[in-house]
Amino acid sequence: MSGMMLMLLLCLSVGTISVVHCGNPYLFFTWNVTYGTLSPLGVPQQVILINGQFPGPNINSTTNNNIVLNVFNNLDEPFLLTWNGIQQRKNSWQDGTLGTMCPIPPGTNYTYQFQVKDQIGSFMYYPTTAMHKAAGAFGGLRVNSRLLIPVPYADPEDDYTVLIGDWYTKSHTQLKKLLESGRSMARPEGVLINGKSSKGDGKDEPLFVMKPGKTYKYRICNVGLKNSLNFRIQGHSMTLVEMEGSHTVQNTYDSFDVHLGQCFSVLVTADKDPKDYYMVASTRFTKSVLTGKGIIRYENGKGPAAPELPKAPVGWAWSLNQFRSFRWNLTASAARPNPQGSYHYGKINITRTIKLVNSASKVDSKLRYAINGISHVDPETPLKLADYYKVYDKVFKFDTMKDTPPATAADKITMVPNVVNITMKDFVEIIFENPEKSLQTWHLDGYSFFSVASEPGTWTPEKRRNYNLLDAVSRYTVQVFPKSWAAILLTFDNAGMWNVRSEQPERRYLGQQFYVGVENIARSLRNEYNMPDNALVCGIVKDMPKPAPYSM
Repeated sequence: MSGMMLMLLLCLSVGTISVVHCGNPYLFFTWNVTYGTLSPLGVPQQVILINGQFPGPNINSTTNNNIVLNVFNNLDEPFLLTWNGIQQRKNSWQDGTLGTMCPIPPGTNYTYQFQVKDQIGSFMYYPTTAMHKAAGAFGGLRVNSRLLIPVPYADPEDDYTVLIGDWYTKSHTQLKKLLESGRSMARPEGVLINGKSSKGDGKDEPLFVMKPGKTYKYRICNVGLKNSLNFRIQGHSMTLVEMEGSHTVQNTYDSFDVHLGQCFSVLVTADKDPKDYYMVASTRFTKSVLTGKGIIRYENGKGPAAPELPKAPVGWAWSLNQFRSFRWNLTASAARPNPQGSYHYGKINITRTIKLVNSASKVDSKLRYAINGISHVDPETPLKLADYYKVYDKVFKFDTMKDTPPATAADKITMVPNVVNITMKDFVEIIFENPEKSLQTWHLDGYSFFSVASEPGTWTPEKRRNYNLLDAVSRYTVQVFPKSWAAILLTFDNAGMWNVRSEQPERRYLGQQFYVGVENIARSLRNEYNMPDNALVCGIVKDMPKPAPYSM
């Protein structure tokens, strides 16, 4: 057999792990997930390490790279990682949520394989099992543009990842017990930047070093558990160039409100006196403000950082106005050479509107969170496997949650697996309405969407007049301010089972999430990859014969 024929067969095959993507480089990783003891806030506590690191290793990839990542679970509990913002085209098998995959049992391993197909930008990964995220195992995931694709700014001197997040000194097991007893996790104890918080005693080592006169790229992601954070750098402005996988209009800001699950890329020029400066992250919309800081040092600089920290903005109206200032860069190339703005989302007819209202109440005297009165429960059999094996009727029902909130009392909650069926290629309008006093952040796996509006009050069809139908940023999270609503638009063109969740782990764990089933009705490889040969099986499908594979 010729080498060309062998390669062709490999390109068409469904391999032991997943599918082979010819012509695109492979990146191979082996990760050992273990417990360790660290003192991020000065108190020794159990954390979760990846290859001994907290936070975990940074994944540095390029558009269309294939990532092969072998995860060894050395914890005493099942474990999964999700790749927040990576669209997993045709491949929800690798999405790393409990609705799509069986968790990796303790003492075993699983090899993820996925392609960062047609994407660029700043992303993150983190655990979706139990409350493991409260102990670590999170990290940055960057997707660089291919060399042949022009980027709308000069190459920076270096590219830094900044992971900011609030932090609890309680262990992940303690927090899980709190939730299962029907109580909230309450307030965190501090804020970390890349797993640390500077003491300000003159002995802090710098997190980053800059050469005078050079410009640097900082990718800032909120990997926290509870709070939005305001991020700023002492004495320096920041030019926004990318957010959540899209190039933006390059406005300059003194600070950013970074909500849970969000990532921003900014350019910072080292044009100040050569010495130390603080980068600062502090909680927003809280009665008592928690602050974390880290040192940026100028190369060969002299002098400590000034003790006075730059102040954060006050109130959520400032944050709403900042959201409205973000604009898609219509002329920049994204992962492909065509301009981002060549996709005219504002001219597509809406085929379905789904209005979602979040709520908090109690079931059997225990705290639960819900969407349109439905509080999601993860079944023992992952939803994707139940659907693929054609036994979904024994595990869940489609469309228990309706497209509009019920007229009944908001405190009435039903606890069931929550799966919504959406027809392939429907162009859908989703309204997130938040009647509560706390800000909500939502994430949708498998897609990016256009966040076209966010306003106080309740949504009505007349509000569509205020939508940004030209240059709303294509992104993967959306925040909904207190007593407000937000609208997103997207085409559901990625077959699979996809998680829509609160980015607050407490709310997700207690039911504020659901799944969107976009069915591969034709069972065609054009729409979706086959179940990987190495896929873990559990629940009622564990001993069932594997269904016939998809065909071309």
